[in-house]
Amino acid sequence: MTDITLWGLEIGLLSMTKGEAALFLLAPEYAYGQRGCPPSIPPNTTVLFKVELLDFIDSEECDTFFELTHEQRDRLPVEKLLKVAATEREFGNYFFYKQCFKIAKDRYKRALSILDRRSSSKAEQSQINASKLLLFLNLSLTYLKLECGDRALKYGELALEMDQGNAKALFRCGQACLFMREYSKSRDFLTRAQCIQPFNRDINNELKKLARKQLEMFSGPEAASEELGTPTFSIYFLVGCVLPDL
Repeated sequence: MTDITLWGLEIGLLSMTKGEAALFLLAPEYAYGQRGCPPSIPPNTTVLFKVELLDFIDSEECDTFFELTHEQRDRLPVEKLLKVAATEREFGNYFFYKQCFKIAKDRYKRALSILDRRSSSKAEQSQINASKLLLFLNLSLTYLKLECGDRALKYGELALEMDQGNAKALFRCGQACLFMREYSKSRDFLTRAQCIQPFNRDINNELKKLARKQLEMFSGPEAASEELGTPTFSIYFLVGCVLPDL
């Protein structure tokens, strides 16, 4: 996916359908203009783009939804809400992978606001909760990227309220506590996550990271550095996690 920064390219993409390939010959005023794009493109250059539209996210339904009054939104079927929320989450994912974490966070929160409804149907409420769980996990990770440990922990715990055995939520909470130097709480979350997924590399690496932090706190950086050469089971013993027999 490419950022649309050229007027001519934006116009051309709006004319395409999913899976279509096209060539766009753009005059300078529709491309890089009098400045060009040094050093590759001189001023006043006509440029040729070869474009294949693999996929796109249509924001029209989202824009329409947020133009509705609260009363009109409440009358929409749950299926419509789920679809619009899923689109907002896709936007959040796009901005997350572009490392625009603040924008991603806002998109995830917009998606949550769409799902702020209680349904009398257990099946519908289950669908809403499943969508909210994904967003809580997304927000927890995004706040970790933004170095907001308390907010990351909040959304991780909200995910756990919906699914107490969710290893990813436990992992996110453990990461958040580790960031905030709440080592005891971090160890509790991470060991619970490891009991669910004992061979998960990310969880095990985070436990090692926690062990190093604790060694640095009690023994100083030099002692921690020496300890890194010890067998892996010693580190897990330090953090109190029992590995299964291999």
